[in-house]
Amino acid sequence: MILGIDEVGRGPWAGPLVVGAVVLGGARIEGLTDSKKINKRQREALNILIRQQAAGYGLGWVHANEIDEIGLSEALKLATKRAVEQIKTPYHEIIIDGTVNFLAGTTKGEHVTTMKKADLLVPSVSAASIIAKVARDNYMAEQDVHYEGYEFTSHVGYGTAIHRAAIEKYGVTPLHRLSFAPLAKFRVVEGEELRVEKSRGRISASNLATQSVSTKKMGDIAEDEAANYLRHEGHDIIERNWKTRYCEIDIVSKKDGVMYFTEVKYRKKTDYGDGFAAITTKKQRQMHFAARVYQQAKKLYETDMLLAAMSLSNDPVTVEEFYIIES
Repeated sequence: MILGIDEVGRGPWAGPLVVGAVVLGGARIEGLTDSKKINKRQREALNILIRQQAAGYGLGWVHANEIDEIGLSEALKLATKRAVEQIKTPYHEIIIDGTVNFLAGTTKGEHVTTMKKADLLVPSVSAASIIAKVARDNYMAEQDVHYEGYEFTSHVGYGTAIHRAAIEKYGVTPLHRLSFAPLAKFRVVEGEELRVEKSRGRISASNLATQSVSTKKMGDIAEDEAANYLRHEGHDIIERNWKTRYCEIDIVSKKDGVMYFTEVKYRKKTDYGDGFAAITTKKQRQMHFAARVYQQAKKLYETDMLLAAMSLSNDPVTVEEFYIIES
């Protein structure tokens, strides 16, 4: 009656951290070993047997936004606690793969033995490794439906060349761990790009000596005009300049039960295109990410959402066009 614990997904750039916990009891399942030592077909077959025959099992999930908020070390502890809380079967010992007791400081901490390569040596830990990996891999494969072009099925969030290329092309998603060093660097670049892009879009002062003051002033005027336009069209303004350290939304509004996330683009001159010229595919990915962050922060899981953009120009500022980008 050993409770075996192992984690999957510590190192990927995207996706959840998953901890498996298994009490095999009297079940004797042939082929149990470290999940990385067997192929996908074998893992999936063993996963079914473990779930059918084990005395008890649990999975603890910690998603990217939680990892970014509390850090990987705390995320490992939290995922382990969540997995163990699902075990209702009695057990007399806990073995965690590795050298860190993720239950230290809890009532179960003193009953833990940590063991290197336990996923190779202890059947219940092997089983925990397998169910965690299968669950996580399947989850990442499902994300391909929502985030086309990232090919999460193939790399399940790890920093492969394909994954890096997708990030450069499309930007990041709510699945990405922006606290990880490779993506933190990317986040800084994205943030600077957003600020520069907005500044260029809002510079309209005739006197270049007062350009820095006019940039903010004209930006505020443009957003005020955009908000007034939306109100006139029947929108309730929910947020103005909603932001986190990762993203920003100019205007959040609601009409007929639908949430609109509007990017405001102002340009004094249209020699190089109007404000919509800045709404590139990459920018749309950033907008989609920001909307998902807002959705999670406000727990609006059942609310329809639309991305939109508004182009304004001239002095005085006037709205040229408002259009829906995507749902």
